[in-house]
Amino acid sequence: MFSTWSSPNPVLFGSGSSKSIGEQLVKHGCKKVIVIYDKGVKSAGIADRVLKYIRDAGVGTVCYEDVRSDPPDWSINEAAALAISQGVDGVVGVGGGSSMDTAKGVDVLLSNAPPINRYFARPGMPPAGDLTSLKPLFVIPTTSGTGSEVTPGGAVTDTQHNTKENFVCPVTLGIVDPELTLSLPAAVTAATAFDALCHTIEAVVSNEPNKFSELFASQAITLIGKYLPIACGDGNNMEAREGLMLASTMASMSILGPYCNIPHDVGVVIGVLFHMPHGVAVSAVLPEAVEFVAQAVPDKVRLVAECLGENVPEEAGFEEIGRIAGRRIRKLMEDSGLPKINTFAETMEEFLSAVPIIMDTQNFHFSPRPVTAGDIIDMLTRAYSASLP
Repeated sequence: MFSTWSSPNPVLFGSGSSKSIGEQLVKHGCKKVIVIYDKGVKSAGIADRVLKYIRDAGVGTVCYEDVRSDPPDWSINEAAALAISQGVDGVVGVGGGSSMDTAKGVDVLLSNAPPINRYFARPGMPPAGDLTSLKPLFVIPTTSGTGSEVTPGGAVTDTQHNTKENFVCPVTLGIVDPELTLSLPAAVTAATAFDALCHTIEAVVSNEPNKFSELFASQAITLIGKYLPIACGDGNNMEAREGLMLASTMASMSILGPYCNIPHDVGVVIGVLFHMPHGVAVSAVLPEAVEFVAQAVPDKVRLVAECLGENVPEEAGFEEIGRIAGRRIRKLMEDSGLPKINTFAETMEEFLSAVPIIMDTQNFHFSPRPVTAGDIIDMLTRAYSASLP
């Protein structure tokens, strides 16, 4: 099988790199930009720092501070209306995945008629909207997980149908500054890093493997396994923060070939249903999914386990390989203090109510094993049981 991989946009990586945002905006001809972030980024002082860098370069700013988690369609439409009314010629997203998704949605609507719901990506259909006249879009992540700085699209919650949808929007430049994560709480550090870990593992075990993706993913898995517990224990450890930011970007690069499978297919549904942070939702069945796919791709699951620091016996069969990898992932969850599933779904029955929706909306195309409703019930049951005291 051939391997293909495309780099969607340039990335500026390194401590202090966010200080160059004003210079980059001037270089791209921007005179006035909308800067999009949430209240957490504001309270951490990061928004004011970035705004100062922009204003010091002589670029005007308009602020949208009301970013919501898993951004609902109405919030993107609202932010875009503000941007249009203020006549901006560029967009800057600062924060986690929700801020960057909102920024991408606003960029689409600066060149295309609202609402954002017109531009949901559909399987087998070309991207909707005019992508040739988009304004310059700059994204500055403040978490080590989403990797949205290297993905040519965003996600939005369709509030009418209570589903999560995607749309296409390329990034002009991603600026990845590990210094901006020094104030990140341990719980957010863990949740976002597990989103990145899911990206990497899903890329490795995909039924459409890709040599380039595997290179990015395997290195990112190693970095996350090494640095996540350190960063959760000492949020000011710069080496750990740099390692996680690099892993996050590489993790998203790894899914540009094979795309995601079981953990994300399940996670996008339960995240909406139970209002779970994205990283918690997509990793909810990660250990169970790894054990499940080991039957089909034991060598790939062995690679995952070894990148996480496990010694897998040469003679191990797929069941043992799956157990070793799953056990190591669960320990990483515990060591990093990842929030438990039962804090979002009160009972097992409530959690399992997601199964029909998962099976109706997800096709598990990139899973290396066929997935049945019984398989999902088993994974969800074991994952929920593992979250109990």
